[in-house]
Amino acid sequence: MKPRNVFRSLFAVACATVFHHAASAAEPAVAVPVPPTKQLILPGEVLSVAGRTAFILAPATIPGQQPNAKPWILYSPTLPSYPDKAEQWMHEQFTQAGVAVAGIDTGESYGSPEALKAAEALHAEMVRRGYSTKPALLGRSRGGLWASAWAIAHPELTAGVGGIYPVYDWRTYPGVAKAAPAYGLKPDELLARVGELCPIERIDVAAKAGVPLCIIHGDDDKLVPLGPNSAELKKRYEAVGKGELVNLIIAKGQGHSFWKGFFHCQELVDFLIERARGE
Repeated sequence: MKPRNVFRSLFAVACATVFHHAASAAEPAVAVPVPPTKQLILPGEVLSVAGRTAFILAPATIPGQQPNAKPWILYSPTLPSYPDKAEQWMHEQFTQAGVAVAGIDTGESYGSPEALKAAEALHAEMVRRGYSTKPALLGRSRGGLWASAWAIAHPELTAGVGGIYPVYDWRTYPGVAKAAPAYGLKPDELLARVGELCPIERIDVAAKAGVPLCIIHGDDDKLVPLGPNSAELKKRYEAVGKGELVNLIIAKGQGHSFWKGFFHCQELVDFLIERARGE
């Protein structure tokens, strides 16, 4: 090849290389979705629902169980560390009985309308997968706000509600100042709408619809006091003639703790399994 032709060839390659790099630099970077991660206490699935991390603890296969109405429990609060090891025995009882457990992480949203929307998205996903349209619910501590908010908004989709020292009044925990941002309001604005947005103030909706509850709560709970939460809920059910629907188990001398009795309460476990199965 003549020197002139060699020069032309090299020049053409160089131009093509420069053009390729320039074009590549101009192209927008494509974001690669990052799979959701969560450490599960039992075998199951971590998934993304409505842009949030969710989980499903896989149920055992039970002979004779209808595949088109698989029972499940909607759990709250789902946070990076919840459900935790303290609850493992309880969740093992659920899954071994053929009942799945699922939850969606909405952060510290305290049963707000945004948290409810996320729970609705998870519910739709579970139904799409063949699970029952009417799950039972389990709310631990502040998870009681999520569970009761769901029961009030969707009593027809609530088989029953279980609680472990649950919060039903955000004025007691976490307090108005901390709850307000989750509702997109200032503290005084949230207080002005307490009758609309605080679950305990509307729990009569669930009561009149016949939603049953089983709750275990310590009588020495300083963080989430028994009186204005679980005991008040029972009073409000009684006020509309539905007191028999609330089984309130009072743990004598117990506070807001990891006392084993809270998480190995057979009465609560049996209630949730039976309600999830529609028994």
